[in-house]
Amino acid sequence: MGKYFGTDGFRGEANVTLTVEHAFLVGRFLGWYYGKEKEERCKVVIGKDTRRSSYMFEYALVAGLTASGADAYLLHVTTTPSVSYVVRTEDFDCGIMISASHNPFYDNGIKLINSKGEKMGEDVILQIEDYIDHKLEIPLAIKENIGCTVDYAAGRNRYIGYLISLATRSYKNVKVGLDCANGSAWMIAKSVFDALGAKTYVINAEPDGTNINMNAGSTHIDILKNFVKENNLDVGFAFDGDADRCIAVDEKGNEINGDLILYIYGKYMKERGKLANNTVVTTIMSNFGLYKAFDEAGIAYEKTSVGDKYVYENMLQNGHRIGGEQSGHIIFSKYATTGDGILTAIKMMEVMLEKKSPLSKLAEPVHIYPQVLKNIRVKDKPAAQNDPDVIKAVENAAKALGNSGRILVRESGTEPVIRVMVEAEKLEECESYVDSVIEVIKAKGHCE
Repeated sequence: MGKYFGTDGFRGEANVTLTVEHAFLVGRFLGWYYGKEKEERCKVVIGKDTRRSSYMFEYALVAGLTASGADAYLLHVTTTPSVSYVVRTEDFDCGIMISASHNPFYDNGIKLINSKGEKMGEDVILQIEDYIDHKLEIPLAIKENIGCTVDYAAGRNRYIGYLISLATRSYKNVKVGLDCANGSAWMIAKSVFDALGAKTYVINAEPDGTNINMNAGSTHIDILKNFVKENNLDVGFAFDGDADRCIAVDEKGNEINGDLILYIYGKYMKERGKLANNTVVTTIMSNFGLYKAFDEAGIAYEKTSVGDKYVYENMLQNGHRIGGEQSGHIIFSKYATTGDGILTAIKMMEVMLEKKSPLSKLAEPVHIYPQVLKNIRVKDKPAAQNDPDVIKAVENAAKALGNSGRILVRESGTEPVIRVMVEAEKLEECESYVDSVIEVIKAKGHCE
């Protein structure tokens, strides 16, 4: 991670840690960088979510891009995966998504996408950061070389058509709930499910610039759980602010998180001989119960660091076809290069319809283990985690848990905290082992 950009772009509070000046400079650099060795004009496509500040950042990025001689194609309010799709299928030099994903409305972010529809490489990111810090100088375009803007809503419509084309069956007479988080999916998700014949019930699809993710979407799943039960729906899908995540709800109102989605679709792929390398890619935060279920189903798995970026890198390097996170970032590499919430919903519908089975039945083999995660603020993260006594406490907990649970201790990437997580068959065990490690961290004087 760099000075400004983390694993998911440049994110912060609008006009506090992420300003219009930052956005202008990002646009200036990208317009120059991708156009400097081309005879034809550089083309950059931009999407945004429904935050009030997204318009401000869009115009700042456009000003920077056109001042450097690039043409900016505007998808307007759309999803992160749609920007990725348009970039990789329509010959753009790069793409930009303005969104802070599941964060509150007053935050925003700039996500950069390369010409293959993947997250932009670290080499380019570091050069952008040098330019922001005035370590580089780049020329302004003049005369006929100044860029222009192009209304490109047609690109978003082609993405909608692509999603519709991926469905294997009609959704006729299936009652589907959609929680759009007052975000990017607010028009697209309904358009897709209506076109496929579903009886669509939509909530949180009235964005006002300040209500994105507010008691809505995949981070507030209880809203959709109640909605599904109250309306006797067959299934529900909740998205986050930029719709690259999906959490499902079964017909009984139970949450089907990313781990369960990976199990359901991974097993479905294995049954059809489509699971490349017989492997599903997860992160270290996936539940212990998922791995037990994979073992019973004869499915292998990889574990990466937290972040869909690392999941995709593993899939790319090893030729795996499905991977994701508990939070609902699911990547189907045959169809997309990023997590795509609406695509994930379509894939869940496919399994339900092809197997003629409700989600509750499909998820039944997975026993989700109780989990306790506690954060403890420390003065020095590496010193606390590498303390011999702390390491010994973790080893003792792991030995006691054996094959019936696990302990994970890791540094936060954004805060001065150590995260201690335990999964075990009983909640009391989780609490006990977490506290045993935290007590040692405190006793050794690592706390602030």
